[in-house]
Amino acid sequence: MVKVGLFVHLEAKAGREREVEEFLRQALPIVQEEPATTAWFALRLGPSTFGIFDVFPDEAGRETHLMGRVAAALKSKAAELFVSPPTILKIEVLAAKLDE
Repeated sequence: MVKVGLFVHLEAKAGREREVEEFLRQALPIVQEEPATTAWFALRLGPSTFGIFDVFPDEAGRETHLMGRVAAALKSKAAELFVSPPTILKIEVLAAKLDE
């Protein structure tokens, strides 16, 4: 069962939308290697607005993800790709349906 998650809001700089989209697509194989990342979604919320939503069974899994390769890459590319630093919200999952 998942208990905690993250929602990350990303606003691409003008003209960088395709690069952000590709960055997010390339992150998938990395998070697939994280056993505690139960579900991970890269989202397009508007023309230049993107997001990441992911869930974990516990706080340890979430913290491991936040210290992982995708988070590091996101931080290193932030000034280049985004209008402002990514907004990372730690969330509590109240209920979930996940197919296995």
